[in-house]
Amino acid sequence: MKNFKKLLIWQRGFEIAKQSFRLIESFPKEERFSLSNQITRAAVSIPSNIAEGSSRSSEKDYNRFLEHSLGSAFELETQLLSC
Repeated sequence: MKNFKKLLIWQRGFEIAKQSFRLIESFPKEERFSLSNQITRAAVSIPSNIAEGSSRSSEKDYNRFLEHSLGSAFELETQLLSC
């Protein structure tokens, strides 16, 4: 088991999540409840999957969660590009 908070990839993912929350604060009020919900869920999913994967006993399981995290990053990028 890895200490996920020490992983640079988790730290960067967590920073992306925090910046996403800050960005949403600048959205117009009517937009805060639609796309912003998808953005926050995708952003939080990035470090969450890394953290969950770090608890797995096999490298194969860990890598699977890293792939989920990468998918969330691509999802977030797509959502931000559509703003």
